[in-house]
Amino acid sequence: MANRPAIVSKADVRRTVEGALAAGLRIREVIASAEGVRVICDNGSAPQEKGNSFDEVLT
Repeated sequence: MANRPAIVSKADVRRTVEGALAAGLRIREVIASAEGVRVICDNGSAPQEKGNSFDEVLT
């Protein structure tokens, strides 16, 4: 495996997450790709998905 620099640095992720938290957002997911870092937020207004009866069986 080649020793090459990371596409997205830890500092980039940290800066993005801290900015989202400072803006008062609730982070649901962080996606790092070659295009940069994206934060998927949960505003809490969408209803939570209620699983079906087989969720308890399969877990």
